[in-house]
Amino acid sequence: MTQPLRFGVNRRVLMLAAGATLAAPAVLRAQGAAEDVVVTTDLGRLRGQRQNGVDVFKGVPYGAPVSGEGRFKPARPAEPWTGVRDALRLGTPAMQDASTVYGLNEPAPGEDCLYLNVWAPAGGGRGKPVMFYCHGGGYTTGSGGSTSQDGANIARQYDVVVVSTNHRLGLLGYIDLSELGGPAYQGNQGLSDIALGLQWVKRNIAAFGGDPNNVLLFGESGGGAKTSCLYAMPTVAPLFHKAAIQSGPTLRVQTRQQAAATTRKLLEVLNIAPADWRRLHEIPAADFLKAQQLLQQRNGPDPAPGWSGITDVRPGVWGPVVDGKLLPRQPFQPDAPATARDKPLMVGFLDEEASFFAWAGKDVAAYSLTEAGLRQRLADLGPDLDEVLRTYRADRPGATPTDLFFAIQTARSFGLGSIRIAELKASQGAAPVFFYNLAYRSNRRLEGAARDVGAMHAIDIPIVFDNVASGDTLAGNRPDVGAVADNMSEMFATFARTGQPSAKGQPAWPAYDLKTRATMVIDAQCQVVPDRFGAERKLWGRVDPLGRRA
Repeated sequence: MTQPLRFGVNRRVLMLAAGATLAAPAVLRAQGAAEDVVVTTDLGRLRGQRQNGVDVFKGVPYGAPVSGEGRFKPARPAEPWTGVRDALRLGTPAMQDASTVYGLNEPAPGEDCLYLNVWAPAGGGRGKPVMFYCHGGGYTTGSGGSTSQDGANIARQYDVVVVSTNHRLGLLGYIDLSELGGPAYQGNQGLSDIALGLQWVKRNIAAFGGDPNNVLLFGESGGGAKTSCLYAMPTVAPLFHKAAIQSGPTLRVQTRQQAAATTRKLLEVLNIAPADWRRLHEIPAADFLKAQQLLQQRNGPDPAPGWSGITDVRPGVWGPVVDGKLLPRQPFQPDAPATARDKPLMVGFLDEEASFFAWAGKDVAAYSLTEAGLRQRLADLGPDLDEVLRTYRADRPGATPTDLFFAIQTARSFGLGSIRIAELKASQGAAPVFFYNLAYRSNRRLEGAARDVGAMHAIDIPIVFDNVASGDTLAGNRPDVGAVADNMSEMFATFARTGQPSAKGQPAWPAYDLKTRATMVIDAQCQVVPDRFGAERKLWGRVDPLGRRA
């Protein structure tokens, strides 16, 4: 049965996915009585709760305050405390509009946001794989407490320890002031926060039963983009051992020159002379959020979506920068980073990622396009449009104009970047890369639309974390959604454990190479398809996905 979607997402969520749910899901299949549990870390003792076989610690401080003198600077470890500190409530999310975080009983967003959450199997034991998650929401929204990514189910079922962090976002997370203030202000504050969270895991996760020498770094959408960057950071390389990039392929980020231009734009908006840049320390954090939103409005939508992944690198947009130190190179240009050559990688995307943007923008018309409407929406492809449509129709017999629109835009926004990362990693000839497509179609539907949202961006979050039992997530309530979640969650958990993804009753998953291009198509029954949609891949080798012509 189709489930209607009766509201859209705030437009600030476009080109991201913060893991929103339609209602708070019952992430624990059966609620038992909770009991206190205490763990000792290097900063002090923590009191969490044990429930249904999982020890949960929420709002654990891992970094010092990043307001005041800590503003715009790299993260520093939190100060130790005495006694037993309660870790029973989610920590403060990063500065953003309050409508873009999705945790239960989550505090209002604020500047001092360096908190993490841990889900660990109860009952002791050591050496459990660690799954360290980077939340979605691009570089401007989201939190580690979103209900769709609650780690309890996957921790219980697969005997893994799950960690998620809050970290600085937007202007406060990525402004580069090094041109004015020197190397202490070189941007990438949000990435430095995540790196500090990984350092906390290295020092402390054994106390929760985790193995600090077996850490999977992974994330979806903006979390995949952050993972792309962290994968290329030499100082982070010793802190993780494999990675997964879900619907967040990021080949390149801002250059120092682009970041400096962004800083100049901000100073103009705030009416601050460059020589007076230290006044930025005095401005209330809420005013930065207003300035960030104003710059976003002035920039307008990304005129060239897709080829660089979800990252818009124009001046005036907040995101990572090649700073020469923390992130010394582009994540996946011109090649895969050598510092991670020994680390297995998973990368993939959903069949209809682009449906998310129609849903988020309440674009009902996108779900019932005519041929003329399809051509109008793809007019930026110019004279190449006819060839693109011929190729996609040949690959997808019976596809409607809406089907074609979502497929083409998905390739331009997520597919090509994901394929390119897989190609570059495979070309290293070192650790394997495993490539996937999620084919499962959600039966959610935007109110008034003529079609379900299908395999759209972000439905994989509750699927990977196996949080679909309530039927209230974006993944919908089809009878087979549980089987899909069982398959995908087990594949991610076994990848965390062994570096080789697999699931019971499903075909063996071969590594991707440039000859067979093996793709795991994930559904209730999975299948391995060589070079899935190969004709489309070859098409984009001839046709510029951005519609540019020589």
